[in-house]
Amino acid sequence: MKIEGKVAVVVGGASGMARATAVALSEAGAKIAILDLPISEGAKVAEEIGHDARFLPVDIMDEQVVEAALDQVMETFGAIHIGVNVAGGGTAKRTISRAGPHPLDEFRRVIELNLVSTFNLVRLQADRMSRNQPEDDERGVIINTSSIAAFEGQIGQVAYAAAKSGIIGLTFTAARDLGSLGIRVMAIAPSLFDTGLTKLAPPEMKAALVDGAAFPRRMGRPEEYATLAKAIVETPMLNGSTIRLDAAQRFAPK
Repeated sequence: MKIEGKVAVVVGGASGMARATAVALSEAGAKIAILDLPISEGAKVAEEIGHDARFLPVDIMDEQVVEAALDQVMETFGAIHIGVNVAGGGTAKRTISRAGPHPLDEFRRVIELNLVSTFNLVRLQADRMSRNQPEDDERGVIINTSSIAAFEGQIGQVAYAAAKSGIIGLTFTAARDLGSLGIRVMAIAPSLFDTGLTKLAPPEMKAALVDGAAFPRRMGRPEEYATLAKAIVETPMLNGSTIRLDAAQRFAPK
């Protein structure tokens, strides 16, 4: 899909990898809708990008708010062609610890935040993409965000790994579901990136966290996620797969 003139919804776009993706897609000529929490810097990022960017405050766990935000994107820009879903989070608890079994409500919340919210975004974005006039038989591209924890989750990541594994299965099956409509669905599984709390870590801690990487032995840069996301949009044969973005790193047990 050609990016110029398209409308991209970037969820989590106020910071990190999503912010870098919003900037990269804008520079390639897309109109940008940034969806993020009301307390985020989404408005500031939209202002920095320019007149073809809008910020819509949302809690991705609120189904009605998300749907209303996507309707607003449709009203403002007339279409949605690209969806990049990056928002999520986790908790660090073992299946059984000294405090007892993993609290079930906390497990459910991590699944809801990462997996259920991603599926909600996919189904709503795809519904709106299905109304687009096809370009070379293509109506839309959706990019979800998994994690290498989906493949080798560390001790204490049982909820997060389960959620991110679910995103991989969701992505492949959704690609099959939506293929007849000309909508592609892909996922990116990053390793540790220099965003959020990890960005604040001292150099020696960062070096220890990426010790298992082959090359480069450093945290990923948000711009590298953005470069891959842009390539996915522009490459029609990429569909249904999850691409590891990890410098050949494999998580150790802890």
